[in-house]
Amino acid sequence: MEQELPLFPESASTLAPQVDALFLAWSAISIAFTILIAVLIVYFMVRYRRQSVDEVGQAERAPAWLEVAWSIIPLIISLAMFAWGAQVFFEIYRAPKNAVEYWAVGKQWMWKFQHPDGHREINTLHIPVGVPVRLHIQSEDVIHSVFVPAFRIKQDAVPGRETSAWFQATKPGVYHLFCAEYCGGEHSKMTGSIVAMEPEDYQVWLAGGPVGKSMTASGADLFESLACYTCHRPAEETVAAGLAARAPRLEGLYGSEVRLVDGRSVTADEEYLRESILNPAEKIVSGWQPIMPTYQGQVTEEQLSQLLAYIRSLSATTGAPAAPAPTPPISPISPTPSAPRDPAVPARTEGQ
Repeated sequence: MEQELPLFPESASTLAPQVDALFLAWSAISIAFTILIAVLIVYFMVRYRRQSVDEVGQAERAPAWLEVAWSIIPLIISLAMFAWGAQVFFEIYRAPKNAVEYWAVGKQWMWKFQHPDGHREINTLHIPVGVPVRLHIQSEDVIHSVFVPAFRIKQDAVPGRETSAWFQATKPGVYHLFCAEYCGGEHSKMTGSIVAMEPEDYQVWLAGGPVGKSMTASGADLFESLACYTCHRPAEETVAAGLAARAPRLEGLYGSEVRLVDGRSVTADEEYLRESILNPAEKIVSGWQPIMPTYQGQVTEEQLSQLLAYIRSLSATTGAPAAPAPTPPISPISPTPSAPRDPAVPARTEGQ
């Protein structure tokens, strides 16, 4: 019904009816009170107008019940609308646990998308109908914003930070994608499309194109190329080789509670991991030395997403608690003799 109303875009996601219903309810209440107030103003102007030049008005006091009524009724309506709005807000910003993860990177003036299996697209994203999609959103330069009117979603892409949005398409079609934040001279041309397809057609489309590496596989390669494994060895490898651990292990880290040297405990979510890579000295894990160098300016936003995807995969496959290794950490200037490495590659860690 909503998509047939003037000025309403097509409704093509599970979130759209909820957003439209809330918008229409607020509009109806606002219009009703506007008309009521306007009618009362006109009525009072006529009813209590001055009849003669020397007429003097008399002070009147409204009954107590009327004072209470015009205070309580708007309060109840406002609280009810707040509760409804909060429920819709949480629905919009909490992706289902079974949501399939895709990645979007904004860059002047284009959108780069990557599928879970490694497929890449520019300014177009193909998705299956009826499947919840969680979009990890980043920016390589300035602020952008993913705006899909038919899905009723809008989420900023903020430099130096990962945001996310989710949606579930309800019918096949091609839906407009816009950048809703001014990002430069070619901002108006930064458009794209979301192509929703039946699951069978989507699988056929996937099979018809070249397959790249998934985000997790790319993250594993980057993890190795940056020599992160010299400090973040798997726990079983460290024990088997009799090596002293240099940094917290990553198996089971994502989503766990991490205790810091200042006594605080934080959750190892995307923001914590991102900060640990770019600014490792900000939150030092209890029991470990601050030996990790910063990777600020050394990895791109896309590479950060790959590393985060790889770390998340370690937690998904192991489920082991994220805790310091039983052996005490060693000094960064005294590497373990039994752990030979290329002297040209500095020891690095992702876990502080």
